[in-house]
Amino acid sequence: MKREFSAGGIVFNSQGQVLLTKHSQNKHWSFPKGLIDPGQTSEEAALREVREEGGVEAEILGRVGYSKYVYTLGGEKIFKVVTYFLMKYLSGDPKDHDWEVEEAGWYEPDQALKQLTFSQDKKLLQQALQMYGK
Repeated sequence: MKREFSAGGIVFNSQGQVLLTKHSQNKHWSFPKGLIDPGQTSEEAALREVREEGGVEAEILGRVGYSKYVYTLGGEKIFKVVTYFLMKYLSGDPKDHDWEVEEAGWYEPDQALKQLTFSQDKKLLQQALQMYGK
């Protein structure tokens, strides 16, 4: 089974809202994330993906945890591990996201918990909220 390693960010703004993205292809709601490029650290990849998919610049405050799952692409099973970092919003606008994302925006934590597609992401958001002190 092929393995993939990605990184992403759970970004909070000064109002305590969290950044969510809706994927263009499979329509799921999640956090900005993407593959770690060769020679890149997971932190660098997470910041890049937050910039590309979420349209914002952020600062890493700590590591929240991991999401691990298996998906199928072209008949091949892929085991994916995503490292998520707690981040603080610095600048930018979620409207400036790239083509991979259909929609990006700020959500109150209780709304975000309802909006997120996957239960693993909901657990990660709850961990991030505890770390962020909300």
